Amino acid sequence: MFFAVIHSRDKPACLSIFLAINITLSSVKNRSTTKKNSLKQILEIHDFKEFKQLDILAKQVVEGFITGLHKSPFHGFSVEFAEHRLYNKGESTRHVDWKLFARTDKLFVKRYEEETNLRSQIVMDCSSSMLFPYDKKHGWNKLRFSVVNAAALMYMLNKQRDAVGLSLFAEDIELHTDAKLSMTHTKRLYAKLSELLDKNNHKQNKQTSIASNLHKIAAQIHKRSFVIIFSDFISEQNSDDLFSALQHLRHNKHEVIIFHVIDKSLELKFELSNRPHKFVDLETGKTIKINPNEIRDLYKQRTSNLFDELKLKAAQYKIDFVEADINKDFANVLVPYLIKRQKLY
Repeated sequence: MFFAVIHSRDKPACLSIFLAINITLSSVKNRSTTKKNSLKQILEIHDFKEFKQLDILAKQVVEGFITGLHKSPFHGFSVEFAEHRLYNKGESTRHVDWKLFARTDKLFVKRYEEETNLRSQIVMDCSSSMLFPYDKKHGWNKLRFSVVNAAALMYMLNKQRDAVGLSLFAEDIELHTDAKLSMTHTKRLYAKLSELLDKNNHKQNKQTSIASNLHKIAAQIHKRSFVIIFSDFISEQNSDDLFSALQHLRHNKHEVIIFHVIDKSLELKFELSNRPHKFVDLETGKTIKINPNEIRDLYKQRTSNLFDELKLKAAQYKIDFVEADINKDFANVLVPYLIKRQKLY
């Protein structure tokens, strides 16, 4: 059985019905076919319960992604991209990599460590709502989607010789590390992320304090950084408090990209069969029985209004906002990251 989360609020502006929905595997059969090949292969090859080497999984995701770039507008990127940059017309050819030119027919200049000074902070929501869809057998949910993408980004950052830090939060900050480049530090971060893949560490009734924790994280990042946030933004906190926290990050001169992690078919479109369902709030344990058809239109309208407001505020603060559907390919996260980083570098 699958369980999904709907969160109920009394506020008329947003029904946050993120309740956890008791549905059969057959009801999600159609949405499983929308997954891209690379995502499907990752799920088939690796049993997350047994697979502990997250760095190898991250490498596989990135290399598969970069292979796909050769057929996209990013043609010219290679697996060696992390140690090179495109040649700028008029500069010295002293550091041009001629061997790479012979293979790609494009000019790349070797990039040295001192040329790279980007500092990144990956911030991840680990509250119980991120366990949606709650499936004890297969376990592909918003949290695991975020972990694999975060690991892939860490791999890319490391290859690009960029310092990276990690912040995990739910009701409070569970982990915060400064951005570093050392291999020991990177291994520690992979180990922490791997713990989140272990179902034995998945706990219900962990609520979210997004706004207060983002304020704390903003205060702890002392140097200008590229902040990458993974969250479903389901919280009982006031929307204005959340916007204030995002503004705090921008006020400190950080560049920010938000990956809004969702199961689009269930959480936005509310695609459930016309029969009574038991909804369980994974963050509070509260339950309610209702037929989805009775609330679908109102739910979709208010959920859409809620997230549209978040997108609008992000745009006002010059924050990149990316919808990250857990049923779509990893490229939906990695491409926006590359575009954002290219603008910063």
